[in-house]
Amino acid sequence: MNIEYRFLQKAIEDKNFVCFSCERKSYKRVKPLKIFENKVTCDVGNFEVKMIKKLTVLKERF
Repeated sequence: MNIEYRFLQKAIEDKNFVCFSCERKSYKRVKPLKIFENKVTCDVGNFEVKMIKKLTVLKERF
């Protein structure tokens, strides 16, 4: 389990927004909804956990 996976789990539990970059695109204020088999379902799409870089959990809640 990598650190991004754990941070995403905690963000889902606390209902916090996240910012991250994936495949040369930057996503800001994204709602992570659930993690299933190393894939994250968000309000803007589905992403693989291993492709997520520079993950930041924001203090803002949804």
